[in-house]
Amino acid sequence: MKVDIYNKDGKPSGNQIELPADIFELQPNEHAVWLSVKAYLAHQRQGTSKTKNRWEVSGGGRKPWKQKGRGTARSGSNRSPIWVGGGNIHGPKPRTYDMKMPKQMRQLARRSAFSMKLQAGQIRVVEDFTFDAIKTKSMVAVTKAFDTEDKKVLLLTPESNLTLWKSGRNIPNFFVKIAEKASTYDILNNKMLLIQQSAIVKIVNTFTGKAA
Repeated sequence: MKVDIYNKDGKPSGNQIELPADIFELQPNEHAVWLSVKAYLAHQRQGTSKTKNRWEVSGGGRKPWKQKGRGTARSGSNRSPIWVGGGNIHGPKPRTYDMKMPKQMRQLARRSAFSMKLQAGQIRVVEDFTFDAIKTKSMVAVTKAFDTEDKKVLLLTPESNLTLWKSGRNIPNFFVKIAEKASTYDILNNKMLLIQQSAIVKIVNTFTGKAA
């Protein structure tokens, strides 16, 4: 499928680019997308929550009172979970939330994500650009040119560009990522996906296994 290439002023450059059908025109597999997003969000969890059980809280060195004769319930330790300050029953323990996904399914999810964005009309291919200096104002002008200043936007670049990243880092809901490192979640979690022209090749290479 051919789409227009825009310049950073938001206007068509007069050129077009062919987007591979097996990446951008795929019938989306929603289940694979769901699994990929679920795995991504799970990997963001630290898994460090923990409470102390009765063997870890302080105290409990002796029996609080004698077994019989007081007319009260028996008690063997003030570390018991039924006491204030006692241990916790079945509390959380440090764990990992990692989820494994086969490589083919991960790739299917990313292909589906790109296809979903294109079908929704939320992809714009832009000419490669950078700025002479780090200026937030310059990047704001780009968002205004594409009428996305109030929307969440992701700009995919062919390689790391510190100038672009620093120019956009103070703009709310604007993100810059290297194309080949964008996850399924990254691709979908925005209202507009701006892809630099050279980044298309990088995206294709991530699926074909060719060196970038």
